[in-house]
Amino acid sequence: MANLKAAFEKAVVESKQLPEKPDNMTLLKIYSLYKQATEGDVEGKRPGFTDMVGRAKYDAWAALKGKSNDDAMQEYIDLIESLK
Repeated sequence: MANLKAAFEKAVVESKQLPEKPDNMTLLKIYSLYKQATEGDVEGKRPGFTDMVGRAKYDAWAALKGKSNDDAMQEYIDLIESLK
């Protein structure tokens, strides 16, 4: 568990130093996996249709509902590794 947490934190730092900015769908995946790993399932109301960015983030995170923190961390690590 400690190794996974350390690897996750390293991947978070590396995500800010990628050679090129990922496309929007990949950025949403990074965001949603991070939120699921650190906060668990999404809570609160879905943003209204005028907040398209907030709505997309909410939907991406909500799609991961039920995924364990450890699984989300591992997927996040794998995704960041694949973008380096």
